[in-house]
Amino acid sequence: MTGAMVKLRIDGQQVAVLAGSSVAAAIAHVGGTTRTSCTGMRRAPLCGMGVCFECRATVNGIAQERTCLLPVAEAMEISTHG
Repeated sequence: MTGAMVKLRIDGQQVAVLAGSSVAAAIAHVGGTTRTSCTGMRRAPLCGMGVCFECRATVNGIAQERTCLLPVAEAMEISTHG
């Protein structure tokens, strides 16, 4: 059986992911990372439970959201660059 899909945009790219996935998983699915450190290194989720804050991105205009804690939603807009 195929699960329901949710369409959203990550850094301007429209993607479809399984409903119930986290935003962090959706970002990983497209090969992305979640933020850039102050030294310029690209970062990605580490703990997967909201403790390390490495998964932060802008979601629907709200900066610094912990994407590992957020489920995807239809028409969600995610920016990993700011």
